[in-house]
Amino acid sequence: MLYTICQSVRNQGSYSPISCGLWVALHQLRLLYSSLSAAMASSWSRALTQVSPYTFASVGIAISIGVSVLGAAWGIYITGSSLIGAAIKAPRITSKNLISVIFCEAVAIYGVIVAIILQTKLESVPASKIYDPESLRAGYAIFASGIIVGFANLMCGLCVGIIGSSCALSDAQNSTLFVKILVIEIFGSALGLFGVIVGIIMSSQATWPAKTT
Repeated sequence: MLYTICQSVRNQGSYSPISCGLWVALHQLRLLYSSLSAAMASSWSRALTQVSPYTFASVGIAISIGVSVLGAAWGIYITGSSLIGAAIKAPRITSKNLISVIFCEAVAIYGVIVAIILQTKLESVPASKIYDPESLRAGYAIFASGIIVGFANLMCGLCVGIIGSSCALSDAQNSTLFVKILVIEIFGSALGLFGVIVGIIMSSQATWPAKTT
């Protein structure tokens, strides 16, 4: 093969060994890219069609609760540390700024609720119907729903935590800023609800094949 490539380069009028080497290298890279692309396409298609839909569903449920709790913990860490630090100078902010911690905790509650809803979507089907298109669609729907809710709540918890931290520090300096920043925090906490709504709608597509009697 290498001799043929070099001969084709020579026939085109280029006798430089460097040109011949470049042609050979490019040809080998093209073959390697083609083989890798075919292997990757085959592996992804095999993963999507031969992995059990129950695996996709279980991973989606785990992401829903796990990533939501991560977002809530991250938000509480950010706002809680600022609240405790600012309360040293202004102890009056402690009680009313706890609402920021409650907003962060609500993010984890969203994940728990959706995880319970997704868990109720799991149904037992015969082994012969596990890889039916309807079963695969149900597994993908639960998986997508978990990803939507989990990462929406992750960003929501991070957003509420940063705003809550700013709210605590601002309230320690000027108490009139609390209500104004609280309004922004309420809008930030609504972002998680958007993910919950879309996730529930997505999970409604999870219908498993009917059992044959």
